[in-house]
Amino acid sequence: MANGGGGGGSSGGGGGGGGGNSLRMSSNIHANHLSLDASSSSSSSSSSSSSSSSSVHEPKMDALIIPVTMEVPCDSRGQRMWWAFLASSMVTFFGGLFIILLWRTLKYLWTVCCHCGGKTKEAQKINNGSSQADGTLKPVDEKEEAVAAEVGWMTSVKDWAGVMISAQTLTGRVLVVLVFALSIGALVIYFIDSSNPIESCQNFYKDFTLQIDMAFNVFFLLYFGLRFIAANDKLWFWLEVNSVVDFFTVPPVFVSVYLNRSWLGLRFLRALRLIQFSEILQFLNILKTSNSIKLVNLLSIFISTWLTAAGFIHLVENSGDPWENFQNNQALTYWECVYLLMVTMSTVGYGDVYAKTTLGRLFMVFFILGGLAMFASYVPEIIELIGNRKKYGGSYSAVSGRKHIVVCGHITLESVSNFLKDFLHKDRDDVNVEIVFLHNISPNLELEALFKRHFTQVEFYQGSVLNPHDLARVKIESADACLILANKYCADPDAEDASNIMRVISIKNYHPKIRIITQMLQYHNKAHLLNIPSWNWKEGDDAICLAELKLGFIAQSCLAQGLSTMLANLFSMRSFIKIEEDTWQKYYLEGVSNEMYTEYLSSAFVGLSFPTVCELCFVKLKLLMIAIEYKSANRESRSRKRILINPGNHLKIQEGTLGFFIASDAKEVKRAFFYCKACHDDITDPKRIKKCGCKRLIYFEDEQPSTLSPKKKQRNGGMRNSPSSSPKLMRHDPLLIPGNEQIDNMDSNVKKYDSTGMFHWCAPKAIEKVILTRSEAAMTVLSGHVVVCIFGDVSSALIGLRNLVMPLRASNFHYHELKHIVFVGSIEYLKREWETLHNFPKVSILPGTPLSRADLRAVNINLCDMCVILSANQNNIDDTSLQDKECILASLNIKSMQFDDSIGVLQANSQGFTPPGMDRSSPDNSPVHGMLRQPSITTGVNIPIITELAKPGKLPLVSVNQEKNSGTHILMITELVNDTNVQFLDQDDDDDPDTELYLTQPFACGTAFAVSVLDSLMSATYFNDNILTLIRTLVTGGATPELEALIAEENALRGGYSTPQTLANRDRCRVAQLALLDGPFADLGDGGCYGDLFCKALKTYNMLCFGIYRLRDAHLSTPSQCTKRYVITNPPYEFELVPTDLIFCLMQFDHNAGQSRASLSHSSHSSQSSSKKSSSVHSIPSTANRTNRPKSRESRDKQNRKEMVYR
Repeated sequence: MANGGGGGGSSGGGGGGGGGNSLRMSSNIHANHLSLDASSSSSSSSSSSSSSSSSVHEPKMDALIIPVTMEVPCDSRGQRMWWAFLASSMVTFFGGLFIILLWRTLKYLWTVCCHCGGKTKEAQKINNGSSQADGTLKPVDEKEEAVAAEVGWMTSVKDWAGVMISAQTLTGRVLVVLVFALSIGALVIYFIDSSNPIESCQNFYKDFTLQIDMAFNVFFLLYFGLRFIAANDKLWFWLEVNSVVDFFTVPPVFVSVYLNRSWLGLRFLRALRLIQFSEILQFLNILKTSNSIKLVNLLSIFISTWLTAAGFIHLVENSGDPWENFQNNQALTYWECVYLLMVTMSTVGYGDVYAKTTLGRLFMVFFILGGLAMFASYVPEIIELIGNRKKYGGSYSAVSGRKHIVVCGHITLESVSNFLKDFLHKDRDDVNVEIVFLHNISPNLELEALFKRHFTQVEFYQGSVLNPHDLARVKIESADACLILANKYCADPDAEDASNIMRVISIKNYHPKIRIITQMLQYHNKAHLLNIPSWNWKEGDDAICLAELKLGFIAQSCLAQGLSTMLANLFSMRSFIKIEEDTWQKYYLEGVSNEMYTEYLSSAFVGLSFPTVCELCFVKLKLLMIAIEYKSANRESRSRKRILINPGNHLKIQEGTLGFFIASDAKEVKRAFFYCKACHDDITDPKRIKKCGCKRLIYFEDEQPSTLSPKKKQRNGGMRNSPSSSPKLMRHDPLLIPGNEQIDNMDSNVKKYDSTGMFHWCAPKAIEKVILTRSEAAMTVLSGHVVVCIFGDVSSALIGLRNLVMPLRASNFHYHELKHIVFVGSIEYLKREWETLHNFPKVSILPGTPLSRADLRAVNINLCDMCVILSANQNNIDDTSLQDKECILASLNIKSMQFDDSIGVLQANSQGFTPPGMDRSSPDNSPVHGMLRQPSITTGVNIPIITELAKPGKLPLVSVNQEKNSGTHILMITELVNDTNVQFLDQDDDDDPDTELYLTQPFACGTAFAVSVLDSLMSATYFNDNILTLIRTLVTGGATPELEALIAEENALRGGYSTPQTLANRDRCRVAQLALLDGPFADLGDGGCYGDLFCKALKTYNMLCFGIYRLRDAHLSTPSQCTKRYVITNPPYEFELVPTDLIFCLMQFDHNAGQSRASLSHSSHSSQSSSKKSSSVHSIPSTANRTNRPKSRESRDKQNRKEMVYR
């Protein structure tokens, strides 16, 4: 508002000279009309009188005479009052500063005086006697007590004030946040008032914004008092930025109320409160990371400085310079000033807006120095922090009604794509589960594209499971499960397992109830999981040990080649690929489309025996049931459910029994749950079996409850269709009727099995006792054994050979049925593994290399039942294409070998000896052990379990006599790390390098196995944890959580005495291959139906068939030299059989086989006939065509002996 004093006295045009751009000159004219002499109408005389008396300010105002508006000054003479507002702030600041300094000075002087006086009194007290001490000290003590009381009161008030403003308490946090919010509110009021003139009249009772601003500042005044009381150093408190803000914003408000006028003044200083924005957010636990705190700090400092400087420019430019009588002002809005400051800081300076006043220009000179420096340093850092913010750093928002799982660990394109392909497979039921990936490294472009393709069910967040904050971001407490993937190709498996164990510890520490499924590389590291208190496998926690399962699959292939491929395909989700041509791929892919499912059995099956239900499901429902979850009626094990694989006809189905099925779709398995005998008994199309409306009834098919005596079991059991069956053929409960071998095994002084009764056991042997030299091995007659070619050295990671040996030493084999195992490899490596192998019988070691043909010939590799090629050096090579070079070279080396009869096995008999590691007392450990292979004894019958490729006498379409001496006919399984390297194993196949592993010929034939096929177990285990238990039961030979706990304690199997309880554990199924070439099923081998074979084997021998191992060229009408076989999983009922087929089956444990075997002769040539005589007592009477061929069989036996020599 321009002063009417000097410039306005010359003429009335002087007021106009102030310009129409300001309301202040017009307010002078209105002020003249409001003089006490209201009758005078001369504007010039009134202006002169106003000028002459302008130096006198009359605070008395008549509200009725002086109208109060936003444009009219409240002073009758147009006097500006900005100095009063500024003076209130300056007086408050310097007055308080003077008082503080004066107080400190007086206190210092008082302290000095008291210190001197204290010394004088102390000297007087020493001079005075002890008799006067009490009287002189009494008033001093009373004074000290009064001072102490006063100090205590002041301290209490100070502590109370400190608690009130401290952010450590809830009250303090609320107060701090409230002060900040009110400061921002006061700043907003300033923004609103900035559109008004700098100084104007405002009636407190009518101006709403002034009332609000007054209320805010009263609160600020009270808060200032609390801060002042709580401050330890009052001087520094007085000079703080927040205190200075209060000095220049709070007093002017009270002056505004008193003068009924408003001065915009320094209220813009409230913008400096924005500097505390990051502190407020930290109090509210919104900012937790250093980057976010730093970013908010930089932004708040930059913005507060910017707004404050713009407020000062707005003040001086709209007011003008005082020494120019405020005549050089210009009208600028606050936001124009904000714009001016930004273009100034950025050095752009368009020139459209600029400072005209001297104060404004002087301020810009100094501000541009600091502002430019701040802009040049703060803005790039802010942009960098924003740019470096994690793209995937948000938090997961749970969807109502939809579960989610967290996947962490080794997150790469390969691991994620394999996991998603199996987890989200269309053959599963509708997967209403969202997958949340958590990894500390942002995904690359390929992985990011994969996430985008599955954006409806997949989310990715960057973080670590070791950080509780990141676990909270992915809502781990509400997740259905947490899956941890392992790096199967790492150079240090133990370090990888340790990392995953730490992840488990972190997750369980954050939320102990979360279900965790983790991959482990090494079997011995599983023991560390048992140390975690909240780890509970009964609640769904599972550890998928890749080494355990990989070697278990390979071990089962030693017993039945091709089983590893079949089982791997069962728990992997594969889509059905239809092929019209009559090729081996057609039948293989039909089997590949089968998976393993579980479903509760209908009440219509309650009371029926397992074989009856299994037959009904296969024939009528087109389902293959292989196992059930059984809850024992015993009190000791009532709370624990067991998975029984093909338990036999002694077990009856209970209500609510869970069945394990092999089927191509989850919807097909529903038939077992919906089946109703009343509604579906006459239905021939299984697709029509759907849920019916009748109640679930329990049907019994003339079968007694499970409390039947053994005789009734025999009479009503699965043997009822065999008129010539004898009681000895029945499978009995070993607890009720122990066999002769069991009675003998109960000798308390003999330990033949481990403490659980699940594995064969022997006393620990030193490695020197089982080492063979090459000459000793060459003179040893080895046949029907397993050769394990292992690559490794001192620095190689252990692969855990115990997991390979344990399934081959399962107690459901009789001792004479155990295949001798010969390791060929580095003795330094095998010494490291020997600690876990020294308790297993029939194990020998040949130090050497699998690439040496001399070593391979020494162990009679041409006579082995299976050759296993493993490597412990695969993960030490960076080039993935070279990771399998040793295994591939060994495989090709063996296939190229040629064998002759120069050192015949029969000729070596005279000078043969028992190799180390074999017990000569056993009839099987004679010098010609295993040369003349005995027909395996199953349920009392000589059913040949074939592991040889062919018998020439019965293979009209396969000519093997000419090439029997070639290494290509040696049964072999090779472990691979890189799936693409499978193309190098078979040089005569036509597999494309880009073909998936399960579609390649070596994998379909069971001659190659890669650990990558086990990735599917993660999703299979999540959807059904029983699947992992079933697979582990099948491939490990009977490993249980109790056994794992025992191995964790001692790292070795402990021998145990044979008791009825431990011997009962031998009574479990095992996988075998059944030949159709000869035996009781020979009539079905030539054009018979698979369904007829299935029913006959199940009813007669309680053997459950589940697949075929067929010659690759069996469908051709012309003879073929190829002896390769492939796997057909769960063929349909009408599938036609050929004589060369081998049938995968689950056969029962025969208690009488060991008894008959014990009477075998030690003579190498008479053992064949003697075994036939002893075993013929329990055999099924031969069929007519079988009894009429004694001569042909003798000639074939001789031919077999000759072929064995060349093999």
